[in-house]
Amino acid sequence: MDDRIKAIFKSIYEGEAKAALRLKLFAKQADREDLPQIAQLFRVISFSEEIHGERALKMLKEIKSTEENLKESFDSETTVAEVAYDQFLKVAADVGDNGASMIFSQSRDVEDIHAKLYKKALDHLMTETQTTYYVCQVCGYVADGMLPDECPVCSAPQNQFKEFK
Repeated sequence: MDDRIKAIFKSIYEGEAKAALRLKLFAKQADREDLPQIAQLFRVISFSEEIHGERALKMLKEIKSTEENLKESFDSETTVAEVAYDQFLKVAADVGDNGASMIFSQSRDVEDIHAKLYKKALDHLMTETQTTYYVCQVCGYVADGMLPDECPVCSAPQNQFKEFK
């Protein structure tokens, strides 16, 4: 693939991924404001944007075997946790932004947990162990198999977790 086309597909993927997330959050806000039809519109367009991003990823040949995808995800989460968030924390400390420091610190800790979950999945790829995950809707912490009384990263109460079977 021509490098210019590759760059365009990468840009499409990044833009569509951002748009899909932004629209999902807009839908949540519309729901809070009791505007269900607007929320539905945001969700529908978010889904459409995901299709655009998926097509770009397929053209970039970024979707591989599950084992390769797990390895790449593990590597990515490890890099983000160990490199990117540490740099973000230094900037927040330099400018004295305690709120940003807290978010960066929690996100770093959660990214590390994501990496461990990917590693565990790689180790058990052949057995396909069934588990239920619980995701903290405040900081993104993922509990594997057991719902905690409170989030170990941000201390959110148990009712802030979403179950995924």
